[in-house]
Amino acid sequence: ERPWGAEQPAPEAGPECSGPEEAGGRGGRRLRTAFSAEQLSTLESSFQRQQYLGAAERRRLAGSMGLSEVQIKTWFQNRRMKLKRQL
Repeated sequence: ERPWGAEQPAPEAGPECSGPEEAGGRGGRRLRTAFSAEQLSTLESSFQRQQYLGAAERRRLAGSMGLSEVQIKTWFQNRRMKLKRQL
């Protein structure tokens, strides 16, 4: 798995980007993904068609966008939560 898109370099660490390991010795936390405008547009249009993706559609989107399936899944979960807050 790549934490960044194919042509997206990792952004510099800042307040919104914590390191790969948390204090206290527990690791596993990933850096925040910076999606490109094109990737966001593709994700939003897919979300408008259907709010829940099946495994096959998630694989297809991930492959075509140069992202991991986990990144696609997480984006859709976050987008559904954003919609829920707005309603």
